[in-house]
Amino acid sequence: MESQHAAPPDPRRRRRTTRVVLGAAVVATLGASGIYIATAGAGEVTTPGTLQAETYAAQSGAKTENTSDTGGGRNVGWLTNGDWLEYRDVTIGSTTLSARIASDNPDGGSIEARLGTRNGTLLATFPVASTGGWQKWTTVTAKAAAVPAGRQTLVLVMKSRSRSDFVNLNHLTVGVAASASATPATPASATPARPAASGAAPTSPSASPGGWVPVDEAAWKETLALHRAVQPKAVPAGIVRVPEFHTNCTVANEAADDPIVLPNLPGASHLHTFFGPKVTAGSTPAQLRTQSTTCDAAGDNSAYWAPTLLLNGRPVKMKDFRAYYGAKIKDPATVVPFPPGLVMVQGDAKRQVATPKGASGQFWCAGSAEIGRSADGNWPRCAAGGNLIYQLTYQDCWDGKHIDSPDHKSHMGPAVNGVCTGKYPVAVPNISMMLGYDSLGGDGLTLSSGMASSIHGDFMNAWDPAKLAALVKVCINADAKCGTTPSFG
Repeated sequence: MESQHAAPPDPRRRRRTTRVVLGAAVVATLGASGIYIATAGAGEVTTPGTLQAETYAAQSGAKTENTSDTGGGRNVGWLTNGDWLEYRDVTIGSTTLSARIASDNPDGGSIEARLGTRNGTLLATFPVASTGGWQKWTTVTAKAAAVPAGRQTLVLVMKSRSRSDFVNLNHLTVGVAASASATPATPASATPARPAASGAAPTSPSASPGGWVPVDEAAWKETLALHRAVQPKAVPAGIVRVPEFHTNCTVANEAADDPIVLPNLPGASHLHTFFGPKVTAGSTPAQLRTQSTTCDAAGDNSAYWAPTLLLNGRPVKMKDFRAYYGAKIKDPATVVPFPPGLVMVQGDAKRQVATPKGASGQFWCAGSAEIGRSADGNWPRCAAGGNLIYQLTYQDCWDGKHIDSPDHKSHMGPAVNGVCTGKYPVAVPNISMMLGYDSLGGDGLTLSSGMASSIHGDFMNAWDPAKLAALVKVCINADAKCGTTPSFG
């Protein structure tokens, strides 16, 4: 257990430092910007009439830590604008509610208590102002116009003009003894036993939201058999020796949905732009395989998505989208196709830092030169004839056991000295998403997830296994450049 900390002068420094210290003690994360499920060992302290903050059933953007407040236990922190905490089976017995909070952010804000969903009926609003420290606690009250009867789902929504975390929450007083059902999840460090092989369809990520989803062993063996059965082709002279093929897609739809991070919660995400089949909050790989697609590589029914680029609050039209499949490892002949149903996320929607010229994570100009920067320095301005573009590259080593993980990243990892080994021994295709926008960049731009640094991407594998096997064997394994088909030229 980490020691109780004293807040240093800079809240951003405090938060970065404490995140590292908490490590394995925090709740199991289900997404870089998405839902989290509390573990059974959340360390809650039960007091009659009090709802402990750490007993949430689900949340977005929070972590728990030891608290120095009266009663001890743990508080919930790392809460920023738009984050939320969900509590189920809560009985509210008074119109006067109170919250125990601490803050070291001068911007302050509020906590909205809503019924049912994060956009549900507003019950009450708790004001948040700086208390002078992340462990300097005070009680704030709020008045509800009426008290709903029976057990409720209570959702606390964070509101602040600040782009960084602005409040810690220790507990709520709701007037009577309250209960909240928390769904235990497998900690990120644990690896569950694999199920026996069967002919069942691959497990859908949404069938086990927020945990480690094991690969369907029978389907995976079939995929490998298809790959082994493909006959390689002779590579003609003059073909570029780069292990690569690609798929081009147009926009399928835009929606505030995310079936990986927020499955079956329509409208719960920031706005995404989807490529491939039309995607909803309930989409699964099995469903995608039955749909039409906007991608031109035969057999590719996979879904790709990223936060929508906005100009003065309005979506920017996409110019083009291409997903390159390749190999960054030393020996491309070791690459095998993705297992059926694999999902993964790359990037961090919670990352809100400046991206001046020369910083990592740059949007850049394609087809023309950069001729300046936006007033805030975070976006390039492109000369006429070009357009704004971003390249997002995924991890290409797989753990060989899971098609999803609590944070949708931990089942994937990097190569070590050009080899997939250790925790991530299986080499799979390296995906590089090229997001081309009908924009010259400059002022007024933002992502639906926030600053340019919050760019991220999601991938849900719904390839026809035989088609993907052929492309991997003929193009990537042979270290030869293809287009959208397993052929050259």
